[in-house]
Amino acid sequence: MMHKLKLLPALLLCSTILTNCRQPQASDAVANTAASTMQAQNAAVWPEVKKETRPWTRWWWMGSAVDEKNIDRLLDEYATAGLGGVEIAPIYGAMGHESRYIDFLSPQWMNILNYTVENAGEAGMAVDMTQGTGWPFGGPQVKPEHAASRLIVQTYNLKGGQALKEKIIVKDPKQQEVGTSLQAVMAYSGKGEIQNITDKVGPDGKLNWAPKTGNWTLYAAFNGRTRQMVKRAAPGGVGYTLNHLSEEAVDSYLEHFTKAFGDKNYGVRAFYNDSYEVYGADWSAEFFEEFEKRRGYDLRRYLRELVSEEHTEIVARLKSDYRETMGEMLLDNFYEPWNKWAHERNSITKNQAHGSPGNLLDLYAAVDIPECETFGSSYFPIPGLRRDSADVRNVDPDPIMLKFASSAAHLTGKNLVSSETFTWLGEHFKTSYSQMKPEVEQVFLSGVNHVFYHGVTYSPEDVAWPGWLFYASLNLTPANSLWPQFSGFNNYITRVQSVLQSGKADNELLVYWPIYDVWSKPEGMEMMIKVHDIDEWLHPTQFYKQSKQLMKAGYSLDFISDKMLQEASVEEGNIMTAAAAPAHKVLIIPQSKHMPVETLERVMELAKEGATVIVEELPDDVPGLNNLEERREKLKQLKALLTFTDAGNGIRQMKTGEGELLLARDVQKALEYKGIQREALSDTGLKFTRRQINDGKYYYLVNHTPKAIDTTVPLNLAAQSVVLMDPQSGNTGLAMATTANNKTNVRVQMKPGESLILKATSGPAPGLVAWQYLENAGAPIEVKGEWALRFAKGGPELPADQKLNQLKSWTELGDKEAEAFSGTGEYTITFNMPAKNAEAYVLDLGKVSESARVWLNGQEVGILNSIPFEARVGQYLKPGKNTLKIEVANLMANRIRDMDQKKIEWRKYHEINFVNIDYKPFDASVWKPMPSGLLGPVTITPYSTSAGKVSSSL
Repeated sequence: MMHKLKLLPALLLCSTILTNCRQPQASDAVANTAASTMQAQNAAVWPEVKKETRPWTRWWWMGSAVDEKNIDRLLDEYATAGLGGVEIAPIYGAMGHESRYIDFLSPQWMNILNYTVENAGEAGMAVDMTQGTGWPFGGPQVKPEHAASRLIVQTYNLKGGQALKEKIIVKDPKQQEVGTSLQAVMAYSGKGEIQNITDKVGPDGKLNWAPKTGNWTLYAAFNGRTRQMVKRAAPGGVGYTLNHLSEEAVDSYLEHFTKAFGDKNYGVRAFYNDSYEVYGADWSAEFFEEFEKRRGYDLRRYLRELVSEEHTEIVARLKSDYRETMGEMLLDNFYEPWNKWAHERNSITKNQAHGSPGNLLDLYAAVDIPECETFGSSYFPIPGLRRDSADVRNVDPDPIMLKFASSAAHLTGKNLVSSETFTWLGEHFKTSYSQMKPEVEQVFLSGVNHVFYHGVTYSPEDVAWPGWLFYASLNLTPANSLWPQFSGFNNYITRVQSVLQSGKADNELLVYWPIYDVWSKPEGMEMMIKVHDIDEWLHPTQFYKQSKQLMKAGYSLDFISDKMLQEASVEEGNIMTAAAAPAHKVLIIPQSKHMPVETLERVMELAKEGATVIVEELPDDVPGLNNLEERREKLKQLKALLTFTDAGNGIRQMKTGEGELLLARDVQKALEYKGIQREALSDTGLKFTRRQINDGKYYYLVNHTPKAIDTTVPLNLAAQSVVLMDPQSGNTGLAMATTANNKTNVRVQMKPGESLILKATSGPAPGLVAWQYLENAGAPIEVKGEWALRFAKGGPELPADQKLNQLKSWTELGDKEAEAFSGTGEYTITFNMPAKNAEAYVLDLGKVSESARVWLNGQEVGILNSIPFEARVGQYLKPGKNTLKIEVANLMANRIRDMDQKKIEWRKYHEINFVNIDYKPFDASVWKPMPSGLLGPVTITPYSTSAGKVSSSL
């Protein structure tokens, strides 16, 4: 059995690097007492560590070729590294290991699932699993009649008096194989006549109808199949993709899991659904009936327009109705039965809605944990941050895209918002913690508080390095040379998430998403609202531009859908969307062309009930086709009721009931008019997100600018105490702050790449040690002399020990073994420190490729894995002789390069095998060696300090 682990105490988690509290001539006893005091303080200040506050990971089970011994070993490693849970995702297997494969949901597979969950629990972890293999949902249980469907339309031309000679049957032989059925035949004359002649087609496809006169075009609609198979399917999971729009198909799919699970959940916390990648699935057998029930008219009469790409108003309106119907069917026929199935077994659901053909806000909100996704890398102007152009995807992650998931959670009162994080952040084997840190910070700033790595691959102990690997990066496995220092990065995420899962989100604005403008496009059929297409459906919109401007100005916001507006209420002037949801102060309606009458009516009702509504511009028109003129007239009448008066500064005002509507092209001026204050701290370039707690607020601040920031930032509350919390080190301390006029001004010091948490509360913080601010930097003291370099762990071979008078990359040592090496190297140096005459000392490692663990005089300073590679070390330094040890881990890249140059076969998988970031065959042999090791210069800088305190005035 595996070694049984317990959750690390918060004390250990939060005190990896201690704040420098030591005075210039303090004795070791005094220093140790100060350190103990700081440890106790840190443990008391940080929120409790739970499974969910730790990062989790997707856990690829290749071929489900798993066994108890390796599960024990790997869960032990994952828990030790600081992971809180795994998300099982069975996929294709490795060649040559077929005898180990276990069929998905077989009795053997269920037994190993049960074993995994039990042992994960003993290790302080939890387990989620995808409810299928690969993606999207599908498998051998999906028969053709329940497979993802597509509309097939064939046309025939007829003249008056002629009979159609050919039979009306689907022509594609591949569609004939899957039982394609005829659903409608519509006849259109050149004079505009339309006839439904479906009942004139016999069972054999013969048409028993002929027009008397004129030229006619017949449109025959068939319920076909996409024939898409599950992507990256595992053994026992190969089959057709599910028809998510059909309740019958979904029920049949879930029945397969009922047979395997019974009425139990086998300890699975959440069942998970990946991003909607059901391509070409634009139909379902019951679509005509569902459309008429939901939209109020017969879609068959517009079959010609439905398949048209003409840029006409009627085509655009019809497509909008069609897409709205598809989204509703997905919500009603897939999400509701799926939720019900999981909840009946005391599990929850987790889902990525992006890519779906529906309103993303409503679809994210339909599950227990909405999950977004980062794909590719972002640009951050942090000096020294590596971003190799050859390793960059073409669409950067966008924080506003991520906010669709967090908004859905906030507005429905759900605390957890997850993210599939770091997918293709960089090329295989080249991604560092320093690149990951600002990327995950951007995710946090978007409202996410439950990070999942993408991902970790299960690999048996007997498989040679690098073990089994998934075809898409990140490849953070125990074989990764960075793994020995993984806990440092996980501790950072854990600290941040412990704060971001506390209380409630604190966003004052609601911004309406005009989905009908997105849907009202004549091109195409179903509209998959995808992450990769944000340049088309998101970036050009005024909704996006307005949201981005507001966020940059320092406002916090969530997005709201038409459905959510209907369910909203007003309490004491605040807009409430659910019992556990945060209160929002203002509803903003950005410029849009199309808005349903019901939505505008509800907006006006909310204002009447006491809400403040700011309208950038009234909608021009209603969406859709049915009863168009009647609805247009109703919209016109509603707009006529909106009688605004001039309030000055370009703002027009209408008081109604207990609230009001403001019409303003400049939304920010209207917010100022209403006294809705932005967080002016954003003027410094700092980014932030807030959480509301019982006695105050948390502010999570990030410096992604190219400059160090040392300034006083204003907070929009009056606080009696402000505690600074450093999530990099775990250190805490009472801030230097003043309170006046319902504002709290707090001094912050943040270098590029650093983050900081402010806990501002209405109560005192008795007994807290003050935060030590760094003042008046002295001349940096370079750590010089002879460095002893010993390669401690890695391969393919351990290079010979080195003596270095000048720090340089391992690839420049003139040693081929060092050039090919991936692993850890230990640097040791003894240096002389003049008599200590400063109050604080900061160690700066300079350039590190890629992560470092530091000891000074035998005491661990901590793991420094991102820019800036710095730590306060005053309490460890002593006058005279000092010994510094730095363990540096490099990337896997150089060892993989060496293997490819030597043509050593290490990748041999079924299905997609292994591809590079551009989805082409992977070949590292052409790479240049990646810099590795400690490059320096290593310096120690003396500072004077000033202590934090809070003062207030009226």
